[in-house]
Amino acid sequence: MKLLVCVSKTPDTTTKIALSADAKALDTNGVQYILNPYDEWYALVRALELKEAQGGTVTLINVGPVTNDAIIRKGLAIGADDAVRINAEPTSAMYVAQQIAAFAKDAAYDVIFLGKETIDYNGSEVGAMIAELLDMPFISYASHMDMNGNIATIARDIEGGTEAVEVHAPFVISAAKGLAEQRIPNMKGIMMAKSKPLAVVEPIAVEEATSLVGYELPKPKSAVKLIDPDNMGELVRLLHEEAKVV
Repeated sequence: MKLLVCVSKTPDTTTKIALSADAKALDTNGVQYILNPYDEWYALVRALELKEAQGGTVTLINVGPVTNDAIIRKGLAIGADDAVRINAEPTSAMYVAQQIAAFAKDAAYDVIFLGKETIDYNGSEVGAMIAELLDMPFISYASHMDMNGNIATIARDIEGGTEAVEVHAPFVISAAKGLAEQRIPNMKGIMMAKSKPLAVVEPIAVEEATSLVGYELPKPKSAVKLIDPDNMGELVRLLHEEAKVV
């Protein structure tokens, strides 16, 4: 099978978020970046499992600058065969999807994987956009996947339950928790990753449909208020007037 895994670079989950002076970008000073967990733990590992079971290749693709190479190399260390970095700063979900779709259009991938979302923007948009641009089926929030030849049976999370679907390759799938189990790169994988191919491709020209206006941090949380257990009237008042939950 010929498999493509889309990966993103995201701030570490413990990063304290601060904005630039004009509030139009993340202040990157001191920020530790990681491979997006949904891409790494679930999408990439499930692709590797399919390769191990049925043969084939696993290629990583990322849209970003040269500083993303270290993150991509981690995916190679986990087991991907090669990687492609589209040499552009990602400006929107649509921009990223257009770049990936343009690369994948004539490459005849059987399955295109990506995490259900990135942990910084939580948009869940890119997968559906890629599928639309390539005229492929799209299955989102997949938590289980069995492959029999070119037919996949997939369980996906829905509100209040699980939905089972069947789809013929080629298709695009976004990975949720449960699709695979995290793999930790070993020393052999880390050493081999240094020599695996990482091609750099220049981006295609696209017309931007949206533009960034700015970011706004959430308001600081108020301090915890302790209420005397004998003063239930005050508790009810606060829940009604301040918390507005009753």
